[in-house]
Parts: sequence; structure tokens; C-alpha cells
Amino acid sequence: MKELIGIDLGSRSVKMAIVRVGDAIEYFIYDTSLFYNRFGSPSSEGFRLDLEKFGVSKDAKIRATGYGRNALNIADAEIIPEIQAHARGAIFQTGLSDFTLIDLGGQDSKIIRIAGREIQDFYMNDRCAASAGRYLENMARILGLTLNELSEFFENPEPLSSTCAVFGESELVAKMAGGVEIAKLAAGVNAQIIKRFAPQLESKPPGRIVLVGGVAFNGAISKLLAAKYGVPVIIPERPQYNGVIGLIAV
Repeated sequence: MKELIGIDLGSRSVKMAIVRVGDAIEYFIYDTSLFYNRFGSPSSEGFRLDLEKFGVSKDAKIRATGYGRNALNIADAEIIPEIQAHARGAIFQTGLSDFTLIDLGGQDSKIIRIAGREIQDFYMNDRCAASAGRYLENMARILGLTLNELSEFFENPEPLSSTCAVFGESELVAKMAGGVEIAKLAAGVNAQIIKRFAPQLESKPPGRIVLVGGVAFNGAISKLLAAKYGVPVIIPERPQYNGVIGLIAV
């Protein structure tokens, strides 16, 4: 089999999967700016990968998708729409045919409804970091918690009004000054993630949810989703690599 490189260009990180001779698969994740600085250079055809740094031959096939696919083309790459890539990845990882896919990344969120292994419709929010990892990072910092610690809180969430990654900080500080417990505030922050896209889910209630993206590592999010909608929430083995798995699972 010809070597294959899958690249998911995210706003915060670049995920890669390399299928080598013999079908061995290796996964990599890099900070986005580091990836562009170290692993290639601009050319008239787009950003050209330095394939030697990945230990693959110059005729390796390249597929790319993700948040940054339009901002910077990858030279000689086949471009796959990210909705399609994520749907393929979730179907491949779970073996399921019918489900609602929720992808929560560093700076955007996607909801994709899949029936009979086909995309029925989708919703995407990339206008604000409110329903994504950057919001959680900012709020955890204000609360004095690590992301792992934040992910432990889901019970008795404090109602919060702001889903903005910036204005939410002021609201948290005010509530802390008012004596609200950190545990309640942390649970409220996690609940805000779901509140942001709840209208899209409630318009067509999910029968089963597959949760992917870096935010899938936040265990509170899956517990809150399961409690709110009363359905199973499935997290695949490699949630953060779901998009890039969809590139190599064609």
C-alpha cells in the first residue's frame, strides 16, 4: 500500500496520522504554529511538507482537512471537507450507522446528524470560542483549577449567563467574590458548553451521541449530556484524532 498522510489543521493544534508500508498507523499532534514553522515551507503551490521529517517517501499520498484548510493550502494534498472527515472518522471508530456526532475542539464546535451512515444535516459554530476548549482553559485559569480538575465537576452547576470566553471571566470573578463555591462554578462552566449548542440538539433530540474533539476528555461534559438527553454518550478510542482518522479510513 502506498504511504498515506492525513492532516487535520486545527486552530490550536495539527493532528496527523501516517499510514506506513505494512499498514502500520502512527498518530502525531503538534501546536499549529510549531507545525508551520518546522515541518515545511510556503511555495507557489501552497504549504509544502518536508516529507523526510516524517520518514515517508516523496510520493506519499496526502489528504488534508480542518479549520485551517482554506487559510493555507497543503501542496499536492487532496482536500476533504471537515464535516465529511469527522463523519467518516466517527463511523469508522464506533462502527455505528445512526447517531448524532458532537465535535468540540479548541475554537469551534460541530453537530452532525448521521443516519444509515450518511450525513443528514449539520451545524457548525466557529464564530466564538464559547463552546470549545479555549473557553474551558480560560475559565479553569480563573477558578485556579487544571483542566483535569475542572472535568470532575458536574453536579449542582451554578447558573451562568455568559457563554463568552472573555466576558465569562468577569462573571466568574463576581460570583467568587460573592461566595459561590468553586465546585458549583466549575460545574456551571461545564454546563455552559452544552448550553451553547443545546437549541440545535433540542430541535431534533438525539437517540445516541458520539462525542469527539479535545473537549471529549472532559468527563463532566459527557455526564451532563447523558443526564440532559437521557441517551448513551459514546467517546471513541481516539476522540482528538477523529477528523484525521476520517481521512485515512476512506
